[in-house]
Amino acid sequence: MSRGAEMVYIPDDSDFSSFRDQCESLEGWHCRYNKAGVTVWSQGQEESCTVQKIKTRISCKDVPAETLYDVLHDTRYRKKWDSNMIETYDIGRLTVNADVGYYSWKCPSPLKNRDFVTLRSWLPLGNDYMIINYSVKHPKYPPRKDFVRAVSLQTGYLIKANGDGACILYYLTQVDPRGSLPKWVVNRVSQFVAPKAMKKIYKAGLKYPEWKRRHDPEYKPWVFPEQNTLPSVSLAELSVQHADSLENIDETGLPEEHLSTSDHES
Repeated sequence: MSRGAEMVYIPDDSDFSSFRDQCESLEGWHCRYNKAGVTVWSQGQEESCTVQKIKTRISCKDVPAETLYDVLHDTRYRKKWDSNMIETYDIGRLTVNADVGYYSWKCPSPLKNRDFVTLRSWLPLGNDYMIINYSVKHPKYPPRKDFVRAVSLQTGYLIKANGDGACILYYLTQVDPRGSLPKWVVNRVSQFVAPKAMKKIYKAGLKYPEWKRRHDPEYKPWVFPEQNTLPSVSLAELSVQHADSLENIDETGLPEEHLSTSDHES
């Protein structure tokens, strides 16, 4: 997402097109996992590198593309299905299809928990949808002492309609976790964490329509911008979050057997 490395910008059609191409292309991607309808690929870097690109794909039967799009936008519902999330909230809006938000998540013990501030934008394309983000700095949301501020170089979802009431979900991410992680963590992401996360999103999609009927069914500011009550944020308030300006911790010596039991929950 680094068009001009120093300038914060709102992604345009060419950025979304490039993201879609990366999701759909197999060139340069290495399959790391392929079971039960979930496939995970990695790209480029050697296995020990922590800043890998990871791509995951899952077929979602009985979940229309527009439903999954709602699931991925609905921060109130996320608290119901994302057990790794500590906190998430929207900070402010930039345009009708771009905002700035905060997200923190639990890392498997004994690793330190991470958080992000990201610029997120989204684009419906007929029956398909895309949501993409990258890390930015906001003066009112600096790094916190209780988290390691990680950097999303590029992260996003492509949701493709796949016949009546079904869809295919791609998740592509390239994140700098700001820490020298043990090799077992890097491997675990592709073999365990990513497939588990995709299955959670799929299950969340199956349950969302019933949940939404009971929780503000007409409220969807990502579809109806006039419902958005977030304060406006100016691009001038933001700057690109460079990884080298953040704390970098060394966790390479942490042993795998100290993983918390929560990481093994289904």
